Amino acid sequence: MLDGMFSFVLLDTRDKSFIAARDAIGITPLYIGWGLDGSVWFASEMKALSDDCEQFMSFLPGHIYSSKQGALRRWYNPPWYSEKIPSTPYDPKVLREAFEKAVFKRLMTDVPFGVLLSGGLDSSLVAAVAARQLANSEVACQWGSQLHTFCIGLKGSPDLKAAKEVADYIGTRHHEFHFTVQEGIDALEEVIYHIETYDVTTIRASTPMFLMSRKIKSLGVKMVLSGEGSDEIFGGYLYFHKAPNKEEFHEETCRKIKALHLYDCLRANKSTSAWGLEARVPFLDKEFINIAMSIDPEWKMIRPDLGRIEKWILRNAFDDDKKPYLPKHILYRQKEQFSDGVGYSWIDGLKDHANKQVTDAMLINANFIYPENTPTTKEGYYYRTIFEKFFPKNAARSTVPGGPSVACSTAKAVEWDAAWSENPDPSGRAALGVHASAYEAQKGGIAEKIAIA
Repeated sequence: MLDGMFSFVLLDTRDKSFIAARDAIGITPLYIGWGLDGSVWFASEMKALSDDCEQFMSFLPGHIYSSKQGALRRWYNPPWYSEKIPSTPYDPKVLREAFEKAVFKRLMTDVPFGVLLSGGLDSSLVAAVAARQLANSEVACQWGSQLHTFCIGLKGSPDLKAAKEVADYIGTRHHEFHFTVQEGIDALEEVIYHIETYDVTTIRASTPMFLMSRKIKSLGVKMVLSGEGSDEIFGGYLYFHKAPNKEEFHEETCRKIKALHLYDCLRANKSTSAWGLEARVPFLDKEFINIAMSIDPEWKMIRPDLGRIEKWILRNAFDDDKKPYLPKHILYRQKEQFSDGVGYSWIDGLKDHANKQVTDAMLINANFIYPENTPTTKEGYYYRTIFEKFFPKNAARSTVPGGPSVACSTAKAVEWDAAWSENPDPSGRAALGVHASAYEAQKGGIAEKIAIA
């Protein structure tokens, strides 16, 4: 029955026994550690355990720990967790109303708030639904009926343009922030210290989010709604274009949801919490996930022959000609990963910087220096060196998942396309033949320039 986002430890003062638990998806962070003296430790940040614990790990989402039993036990057991293929017919009205309910639930607040608006489908729907519901909510009496929205990017980036258009359309008070590639590079060490990972995609996306959170907090805002989770639930990443059948499509979405606490949830929480900002994610509402994951995955499959692009069932659910939520071209805008949408030169700049810091010899011998999750690119090597400086223990590096990835895929999904398996980059532009501004394919790898479609 537990709902919401939480990590907690409850102590029974009568017998000193305790329980610890984490929310269903892992929206908020929690770590568990063990000392040599037999003590058990809990913390929301890994750095709090590294000095006192011999071993520590990420506390699994949807689990509970009891001092009396001395082990983790899963309390969250939804039907989709078994990865069995569902068969419920798609009903756009049911899906739309479930999401509206999830957004409304997260408008319960007594602090100034807003919405992170990138101009992509997910954040735009969060903002559009929140803007409609705000006028009729109790919170409007305290903070006003005009929603505040926030966006960050390099000047001229795709996200800035799209976010401004959405904000004007739904009538929000929009705040546009800019950053430069150098400002992002200068913040990398601080970002890695706070987010506690060396995962390439997470660092790429966390840096602009970290910079934006600082500026949002300076405005007095303390809570934001964000659009994380939709791509995992609906198969929105561009590599899903290559899913061979509905069974593998559904199994991959299940794997992605189960791993959210290591990637997008980690980024969204830690990038914002570093500045005392709370991020809430409507797409990861338990009831909404159960409804969305019960739909026959045939409806989620990307079918160009039927005019269905990625996340078509979500787009269609909010495609209302009488009372539009969003402009049509925004509602059907191609998936753009946050680290790409802030400006394509952001990732290119990171790669150029890493190439100057890491020599060919360093990368060739990486397996001797980092035998666990060996970095395969200079960018990955560079992030790893920063991480190891702050978190040198084996337990720390084991909290970060590894394996090949294309456009944010799991290692299993890389097998869906032979060409993608030769292009191990998590950027959405690595989805060759799918992304409108994909990297240019070359024999044996990819070019470092962009092919404009």
